[in-house]
Amino acid sequence: MQDEVYQVKLDNIFEGPMDLLVHLIKKNEVDIYDIPIALITDQYLVYLEWMKSMNIDIAGDFIVMAATLTQIKSKMLLPAHAGDDDQEDPRLEIARPLAEYLQIKSAAEHLAERSLLGEDTFVRIPGQQEFSADLGDEIIKVGLFELIDAFQKILVKLSPDERVLITAESVSVKDRISELVDVFESKESLTFDELFPKNAVKSEIIVTFLAILEMVRLNLIRIAQHIQTGVIRLFYL
Repeated sequence: MQDEVYQVKLDNIFEGPMDLLVHLIKKNEVDIYDIPIALITDQYLVYLEWMKSMNIDIAGDFIVMAATLTQIKSKMLLPAHAGDDDQEDPRLEIARPLAEYLQIKSAAEHLAERSLLGEDTFVRIPGQQEFSADLGDEIIKVGLFELIDAFQKILVKLSPDERVLITAESVSVKDRISELVDVFESKESLTFDELFPKNAVKSEIIVTFLAILEMVRLNLIRIAQHIQTGVIRLFYL
């Protein structure tokens, strides 16, 4: 058991492959109908490899999307036939479902903003007030890939060393979750950076990140980002 690798299972709590595509498209500021497919595919594969290295369980849908992107990338490399103006852009294979997904997601978000029966009549949802108390209306929901970007910025500040293997022998994510719960019970909310001490070693930083993912999955914390400052804050529920 001591050699067992600790693995975080997201269990559909975080986003799927379409959300990763949306994240990359927004990050690169490109149009969904004019996707630089080679760039997006390469970045997508980097995210997948990074999640695997962090022992984050990746659903099969991510692998299917990677294969689809790679296939489209290959098609884009083929020379176009002269005079064949009716040849369809291979990128539409992903652009069309992506556009439909964004429409559905937008509609779902609008429905989520509507008052639910009993929400304001009976018992207040734990942590709801604290979630918006400091950030006002200028907040956005933070997903897995925004967290990954923020975490990678923290890792960049560390000196390069060998890959850290997270095992049951070397570290306990459950223990780190207990420590974080104690911190949140005294402060209720913390910024993302505050959870990573400057003098912490790389293994401690990685465990903290995995613990945060587990706490989101267990619905112990909620995460938001201030639009103007970009500060990510975690709220204890």
